[in-house]
Amino acid sequence: MTAARKKTAVLISGRGSNMEALIGAAKAPDYPAEIVLVISDNPNARGLETARDEGIPARAISRDSHGSKRAHEDAIQEALDEFGVEIVCLAGFMRILSAEFLAPWDGRIINIHPSLLPKHKGLDTHARAIHAGEKVHGCSVHHVTAGMDEGPVIRQAEVPILPDDTAESLAAKVLKEEHRIYPLALAKVAKEVTQKPVST
Repeated sequence: MTAARKKTAVLISGRGSNMEALIGAAKAPDYPAEIVLVISDNPNARGLETARDEGIPARAISRDSHGSKRAHEDAIQEALDEFGVEIVCLAGFMRILSAEFLAPWDGRIINIHPSLLPKHKGLDTHARAIHAGEKVHGCSVHHVTAGMDEGPVIRQAEVPILPDDTAESLAAKVLKEEHRIYPLALAKVAKEVTQKPVST
């Protein structure tokens, strides 16, 4: 008997190219996760329309429309509960989630980051890697914890930094690898998750 596909939500803030990679992978009938919901904190995020075009429910839950960070996170959690979400994928979601929000999702919320963690946490990773004179850069999928970009790494991919690389050209190479490894990492996590976390 085939195991049930894990219901997965993707949180975005912009175009959602990694979201598209996850949606594409989940179209395979033997993929262990199903994308059931897309949430953006930005009502104008292009990825919302992309998700709707794929027949996936998409919600804009903006920070500005909620009186506090807690209220905003509560609204996100309510949507996750509504769709019975078991795994959350952050894909360019530009908000730091609180430890209180993350606690019930321990081991079930993952993120894609454009560096070989633990190197270059935070922003501007490509320019920083070039400035540091590094020969290799890349991306990491990791579990999300309260510390920024500090959770255990699930999967990584490397790309060479060539002498004529710019931050833009390096970003393009890394993004291609992000699109490749994020579906692989989600599949791994989906096979490990056994039950839905308790709602907050």
